[in-house]
Amino acid sequence: MNDQHDHGALGDAEYAEFMELAAEEGFDVEDVEGALEEASHGPLPVLAVVGRPNVGKSTLVNRIIGRREAVVQDKPGVTRDRVTYEAEWAGRRFKVVDTGGWEQDVLGLDASVAAQAEYAIEASDAVVFVVDSTVGATDTDEAVVKLLRRAGKPVVLCANKVDGQSGEADASTLWSLGLGEPHPVSSLHGRGTGDMLDAVLEALPEAPAQTFGTTIGGPRRIALIGRPNVGKSSLLNKVANEDRVVVNEMAGTTRDPVDELIKLGGIVWKFIDTAGIRRRVHLQEGADYYASLRTAAAVEKAEVAVVLIDATESISVQDQRIITMAVEAGRAMVLAFNKWDNLDEERRYYLEREIETELGQVTWAPRVNVSARTGRHMEKLVPAIETAIKGWETRIPTGRLNAFLGEIVAAHPHPVRGGKQPRILFGTQAGTMPPRFVLFASGFLEAGYRRFIERRLREEFGFDGTPIHISVRVREKRGRKK
Repeated sequence: MNDQHDHGALGDAEYAEFMELAAEEGFDVEDVEGALEEASHGPLPVLAVVGRPNVGKSTLVNRIIGRREAVVQDKPGVTRDRVTYEAEWAGRRFKVVDTGGWEQDVLGLDASVAAQAEYAIEASDAVVFVVDSTVGATDTDEAVVKLLRRAGKPVVLCANKVDGQSGEADASTLWSLGLGEPHPVSSLHGRGTGDMLDAVLEALPEAPAQTFGTTIGGPRRIALIGRPNVGKSSLLNKVANEDRVVVNEMAGTTRDPVDELIKLGGIVWKFIDTAGIRRRVHLQEGADYYASLRTAAAVEKAEVAVVLIDATESISVQDQRIITMAVEAGRAMVLAFNKWDNLDEERRYYLEREIETELGQVTWAPRVNVSARTGRHMEKLVPAIETAIKGWETRIPTGRLNAFLGEIVAAHPHPVRGGKQPRILFGTQAGTMPPRFVLFASGFLEAGYRRFIERRLREEFGFDGTPIHISVRVREKRGRKK
């Protein structure tokens, strides 16, 4: 497997041929290798940042991701759309799950911190536990420590708000938590974050704990996602009751059974649990945030996201957000429209219009119309999931891709900009799950042209049910004759 890693999805002969092509076109070998390396990574390992409110989690997340997303706001309880971010440190890339999004005392502080930490820990490969060194360890902190111990994930202890020598002493008292060395940090000023991130890289595995497709014949992992009350639980129950194979009971305080192995269409699938948060907990504002944290956790563990949408209601911003989450995570996707049996002609007409306008960015996702209540059309779910997986794993040989790119460039050249006409010189597919392409060009390719290329790639090669990543490298100016 290792020799493959050096050059993504390209075999040795293909790689050699490709590098020759790159050299001919005047590209720097290191630049090309860097582009392939970047595009060929599979799913990234996940780091969760947990801790009590106001210990500086969001500020720390901003430090780690290296840009000030609209994360930090003075008002606690500001719901945010995103809970996962991509980060890079010392040349290694990983994802960060930020649990600083919603911190109001509705459940009682301990319970809400615990519930958040639990979802995040479940989704992660390693955890940064943030403690306010000026306050010291509180009872809530101790409760989180118990959770961390039980989960058995590697933990890096971050003693935040250490702004000088005196703070160092405060930090050292946190050895008492029994989580190893406290890393003194000031996330506000960036002090000590480098050392802490070095420790994080040691704790993080190279790839996520559940590498995809490596277990031969292991069940494929499906996340059933959608906004609350869209019928996820009833769909799962409908599917499961008819053919429940195994139910994985895992002791957890705030969760229902985590994963269910279910037989559908003669195949065993693993459904990752994203059933709504238990109803009896009335978290008014927090519900959305928990739902998105939980959805993010499920999507990270899955290969295919089945997005359930209520066909009787207008497609909402929340539906779109959930779809975007799955696309950004690079998962295969199926759109399932539930409660289809309740539609009259008029609603059906409007729904089609909405799908065109609101879901235009995912026209590639297979659609199934189902009814969780009656079980109607459930058999269509399996072929749709299989189609999506197939698209997600498709790879086009470099020779064939370049022949195709040559035809496109000849028939539809990029518009002339500023007296120059950028051209795609050659390209390769550096990775799958999802398909990732690197195009090498003589100049900047505009977004519209990239979308055109993606559309043509889909028309030519399928790629149903999967997002496609296209990155473009532009040839550096050199004093070489054209």
